[in-house]
Amino acid sequence: MTGAAPPSAPAPPSPLAGKLALVTGASRGIGLAVAEELRAAGAYVVRLARSLTDRTTDSQTDLRCDVTDPAAVERVVTRLGAARGIPDIVVSNAGVFFVKPIEATTTADFAQAIATNLTGPFLLARLLVPELRRRGSGHLVTIGSIADHVAFPGSSAYAASKFGLRGMHQVIAAELARSGVRTTLISPGPVDTAIWDAVDPDSKPGFTKRKDMLQAADVAAAVLFAVTRPPRVEVTEIRLVPGGYTPRG
Repeated sequence: MTGAAPPSAPAPPSPLAGKLALVTGASRGIGLAVAEELRAAGAYVVRLARSLTDRTTDSQTDLRCDVTDPAAVERVVTRLGAARGIPDIVVSNAGVFFVKPIEATTTADFAQAIATNLTGPFLLARLLVPELRRRGSGHLVTIGSIADHVAFPGSSAYAASKFGLRGMHQVIAAELARSGVRTTLISPGPVDTAIWDAVDPDSKPGFTKRKDMLQAADVAAAVLFAVTRPPRVEVTEIRLVPGGYTPRG
């Protein structure tokens, strides 16, 4: 007679169990992938996006929010603070993207890029950074772009917003130094999401083909890596590009 099978080892604890994560632009693309990755790692995730309908489950809350609207952002932060507290992880991801030469870029185009890609993260940070500093813990993750450090033709508005976002993130990081709050800027190259549909890069010479782009899950994995390092480690910046990628700008 064989003996009883030895008891299986207990499953390791989820790395983000008990943590509260806030992700903007989380209804699709990179934001959706980040939200799913953090939730799978044990975090309770609050997703913000203009297209979401308010909804709460055991593992996630969805809130409709236009991050370019100061009043809407303040309402969401106040509501979240009352219901769940201050997030442990804040991921500023919401953004817009288009390719137009400078002469075809309208003032409305430019204003939209700045409002969504730069002002939105500012509105969130100005409300949450003081709370994170006061608590002495937390992690602010900013989703930048290769366009925050490389100039590409056709991206004057996008580059202005992303270069500005990188600058703002670095200033916030300096202001949070030795506070116990960690900061990470993640700057991916082209990622195959619906944001490229209007551009159709497969039909344009010099553009990375969609099959060769990064996947949203690659960026989400980078976020998870940064926010799960031990307290002695701060991952200040991650740059991701497709294998063999050469910037065309």
